[in-house]
Amino acid sequence: MSDALFDAVDALLARAGGEDLPPADERARLRTAAQLTRRQVADALGVRPQTVAGWEGGRSEPRSPQREAYAHLLRQLAARHGSSWTPPGAAPAAPAPAPAPAPAPAPAPAPAGARTPVTPRDAGAEAVTAGVDAATAPPTPVASPAAPAPAARPAGGGVPDGRDTAAAPAPTRPQPRAQGRTQGLTPARDQGRTRTRPQEQGQDQDRPREEEGRFPAGPLAVLDADGRRLVAHLADGRTLPVPVAAASLAEVTEWASEAGLGSGRLHRFGKDGDPLVVLTDAAAEYLGLPAAGGGKGGFDPRTGRLPETHRAVRALLRAGWLLTRRGFGPWARVYRTPEGGRRACVQYCVPAWGALSSGGWSVPDGLAAPELARLLGTYASRVLTPRGSTAVTGLELMTALRPPTRPVRTQSGWTSGPVEGSLTHPLDPAPPEAPPEHPLAAGRAEHDVLEEEAWDWHRPVDLLDPGEVGLPYAVGVDINTAFLAATNRLTVGLSEPVHELRPAFDRKVPGCWLVDLSGVASDPRLPNPFTPDGRPPAGPAWYATPTVAYAVELGADVRPLEGWLRHRAGPYLDHWHARLRDAYIAGMDRLGVPRDLADRDPHAFLAAMAALREAGDPVEAAVLAAVKATAKGGIGKLRERPQGAGYRPGLPWPALERPTWRPDIRAAVIATARVNMHRKLLRTAQATGRHPIGVLSDCAVYPAPGPSPLDVLPYRTDGTPVPGALRLGVSPGHVKHEGTRTLEWALELLADGANPARHIKTGTDAVAEGE
Repeated sequence: MSDALFDAVDALLARAGGEDLPPADERARLRTAAQLTRRQVADALGVRPQTVAGWEGGRSEPRSPQREAYAHLLRQLAARHGSSWTPPGAAPAAPAPAPAPAPAPAPAPAPAGARTPVTPRDAGAEAVTAGVDAATAPPTPVASPAAPAPAARPAGGGVPDGRDTAAAPAPTRPQPRAQGRTQGLTPARDQGRTRTRPQEQGQDQDRPREEEGRFPAGPLAVLDADGRRLVAHLADGRTLPVPVAAASLAEVTEWASEAGLGSGRLHRFGKDGDPLVVLTDAAAEYLGLPAAGGGKGGFDPRTGRLPETHRAVRALLRAGWLLTRRGFGPWARVYRTPEGGRRACVQYCVPAWGALSSGGWSVPDGLAAPELARLLGTYASRVLTPRGSTAVTGLELMTALRPPTRPVRTQSGWTSGPVEGSLTHPLDPAPPEAPPEHPLAAGRAEHDVLEEEAWDWHRPVDLLDPGEVGLPYAVGVDINTAFLAATNRLTVGLSEPVHELRPAFDRKVPGCWLVDLSGVASDPRLPNPFTPDGRPPAGPAWYATPTVAYAVELGADVRPLEGWLRHRAGPYLDHWHARLRDAYIAGMDRLGVPRDLADRDPHAFLAAMAALREAGDPVEAAVLAAVKATAKGGIGKLRERPQGAGYRPGLPWPALERPTWRPDIRAAVIATARVNMHRKLLRTAQATGRHPIGVLSDCAVYPAPGPSPLDVLPYRTDGTPVPGALRLGVSPGHVKHEGTRTLEWALELLADGANPARHIKTGTDAVAEGE
């Protein structure tokens, strides 16, 4: 019985790990010193590379028979390359007749951070690969002489936040093992970071060092080909050679999954960001990917994907990788079934197939790979690693900041539970909120529709004052990211709508209300705040809560006839607003327009804004444009309509399966933006006596005595802006100069029934909704 007990204990010790194997971080160091990849080790042992990563990350331990073979490999590597770990003596083939002599004392452990130098080599990518899963490895400080600290980088380099692997660790936590995985990288330039305060418990806007150390290569890599091999350009200016063996899409995917690419989660219950690999035209050709419209068997722009019979796709599938239903297209997601709770996923972007030529991206023509990496990396650090169009990324950002579920421990084990304040599951809209294609819209009366849209209004010619007609100029001012500003502190519904008859209006309850606002007085020289065309409503209609609340603010006695109300609510978009607001302000600051410039010197602000078009950094300008498109497109995605020629009205479409398909939230945002602008127009009229002659979404055109916005906007006697009125500035909700033309030009458009706000910028339909 005693022998059986000892055998059981020995088996338990073997499963738990022991002195036959070195510590997890030492396993990775020994493999790297021998210039071996995880795949080579995995193939020799008959396991998957992810399994070896688990052994090196300390998340799992090898079992027989791989354990003995793995221990033998590490013993031999330790003998060749040196190690602070002392391998045990080789066990005899048969039990020894007498106890073996006591082993010699093990040498004293090396001081913290002391490591055997790893020999640099051309395939520096594999040096980065070592220990890629440092999130679960022991946080042992490392000071490798083969991995010098990055040199200082000049300001304005657009470095992603949280990628400064050379910076000092947080004072109360040990420094993560990050530097030992950055050999083969060219020194980075200055990696200055802009800190953002955490928004709430669970929000991780400023990630701790040990989190950042898991992704030493940053969020993404732009692969370019120099004729003989691929080179990865990273977001912070470093380059990372890709192993020569990575000559196919499947091999590049394997490399990318182990190269230390990725980004930390934005919420403690969220997911880490997958690595993004961008393929330049040269890299795509090097990997055998066809150009767009390459004929039979190539990339077809109509289907937006490579056929499954293409050799690159077949090689991916043979290597155990999977594709989503979208297949391999301009934006592709390649993944493996999770093993041991660890995700293995790589995102791809193929600009040759139009990935960055539409969808809100405005990448300058002919941008070199390093600058493209800086552009996308800056966007990733301020917003999120791109996942597709800017609209798609805007929607993904909502989920990243407020994930739907969290782990919950029960008596029977762990399960998923909802995250308070998040959108946790798909909900049907209220019938008035449904777009025309939705099944709930079938048979709906024409007037039984919630129509909360942006303004398109111009003043009738007969309502122009003689004093206005005699002015020489028409000046347009545009509200910065008006829809984004409307999401600040906006309460939205988190539960399904409940139908109620004659409910008492409560501005704290999100939903839509059937109410008659036709009797609410409004200045005809301003657009009516309740309708998209700016004309007074003719009778009862459906309105979102912000519109009805503004009617009450204007003195109306509202008596709703019906309501579709959501009694569980919260500020779901607050953190989304804060992150995009900070990204927008940071971009303007990098372009030479600091946040307080308009208040300090309005003339200098206007001059700086005018100079952006000619002298601004094109990469930073492209990032700023993408941030604005993300805010606008993310709101639009909340009511994504059916796509594709094969859709039949009345049938559901895939977007309805998302918790973030919420047309009621979109309606609340647009309603808030519209009434916010009406408040500013009204306050401006009260302070100056000036009224717009045209409004399109967030752009207003005024008759003016001079060509500058300063000839329109109100200021107090001390030179400060009038509170609540239109105000110059960078912040969302403030205004900038949109354009100036002669008033005669504007009056001609009004006489033809056209809106001058639509053409004030360039003479074309240039005003982007919600910009």
